[in-house]
Amino acid sequence: MSDPDMSPNNDRKPGVASLRLAMLVTHADTAGSVSLDELLAAMGRTSIAFAILILSLPALTPIPGPFGMVFGTCLAIIAVQIMAGFQRIWLPRFLGRRRISANVISLVVRYTGPLVSRVETILRRNRMRHFAGRTAQSLLGIPVFLLAIAVALPIPFGNFLPVAALVMIALGLMERDGLIVMLGVALAVVALATSGGLIYGALRSLGWAIG
Repeated sequence: MSDPDMSPNNDRKPGVASLRLAMLVTHADTAGSVSLDELLAAMGRTSIAFAILILSLPALTPIPGPFGMVFGTCLAIIAVQIMAGFQRIWLPRFLGRRRISANVISLVVRYTGPLVSRVETILRRNRMRHFAGRTAQSLLGIPVFLLAIAVALPIPFGNFLPVAALVMIALGLMERDGLIVMLGVALAVVALATSGGLIYGALRSLGWAIG
């Protein structure tokens, strides 16, 4: 008979982000659709980390439409506010009033939930917290801005690494886990280099086709 203490922990409680995402799905199902302003408010409008998370996840979901461009643009605007030291975020009205159906939100959470859960398993609250404090957060606006541009660009298969880096940075900030934030920044470097390589390859192929 197996020792319960040695068996895998299958009843691990969901993290804060997973719980907030589940609450968001419930809210969207009740309302039918939500605007981006309502989306940020539901996720904790004063929390920049939640905003980074919820705006990066749709770019990883195979849904039709220019979602990468829309959410990447929102992320870029927020990144500028992060660099400026804002503690409360806002979006221009033409973006904030854009509505998203409950079906799309449910698909995003269902499709990206496993990635969020995997990162949550390695989070440790207040670990190396000086890398996840307010000063560090302002500096993180730079990689978030560059990742937002990568997300907004229509690069085939180019969204996974930038979004994974954004998820790590966002979850690290939520739990004040500086190690995860730094790992997210390291992944951001890899993601940006990969995106640059994909863009270069696409331009070379286009030049070859034209010339």
